[in-house]
Amino acid sequence: MQYENVTPALFINRPNRFIANVSIDGTTETVHVKNTGRCKELLLPGAEVYLTEPNSKGRKTRFDLIAVRKDNGLLINIDSQAPNKVVSEWLNTQGFTKVVPEYTYGNSRIDFYMEHSGGKLTDKYLMEVKGCTLERDGIGYFPDAPTQRGTKHLRELIKAAQVGCHAYCAFVIQMDGITEVRPNTDTDPDFAAAFEEAKHSGVHILFLPCHVEPDSLKIISNYSTNEVFV
Repeated sequence: MQYENVTPALFINRPNRFIANVSIDGTTETVHVKNTGRCKELLLPGAEVYLTEPNSKGRKTRFDLIAVRKDNGLLINIDSQAPNKVVSEWLNTQGFTKVVPEYTYGNSRIDFYMEHSGGKLTDKYLMEVKGCTLERDGIGYFPDAPTQRGTKHLRELIKAAQVGCHAYCAFVIQMDGITEVRPNTDTDPDFAAAFEEAKHSGVHILFLPCHVEPDSLKIISNYSTNEVFV
């Protein structure tokens, strides 16, 4: 996915989870943060950040904060809407005959429902997408804040797998060089427990490495369709 009208800035502070103050060429600007997670290890005073200017009507802020360069030099896309967008682009290259976003299953809204038809048979797939922005020592972790919603989705995927649906939890790794995501047990032990249960209940855990630029995010997975979607 590609962003337009990208502007570099320096992070100042974050008064609440929705907005931040940044410096653009010495001028302070209040911007929308496109991630309601904590991002405490990323959004530090003086950090290099990147903004996009949507130019949409009725906005309270001119810019959206979409990426930040960590103190170790790693550029991380923190746009929480980006993972679903890049997965949608990627799924459309994977040979499915149907891809339906925001699919209602059980008591949840699952990110994608897919079908692959071959002969008289139609394989059905469900995929929940999670964005990973937390990195420690070369490993990705999820979540960076407690997520009851994420745990609920894993429980729904477990039920789907038990009735024969191909169920996937896909982690979009919103930074370069990271290929694995582990549950952040200290932050959310309930999600971690559901993650382990899902793995042993037939839910496929999929890691999708990405390449990040200030103005783009792209999945660079080398998986083939036959390797991933069984």
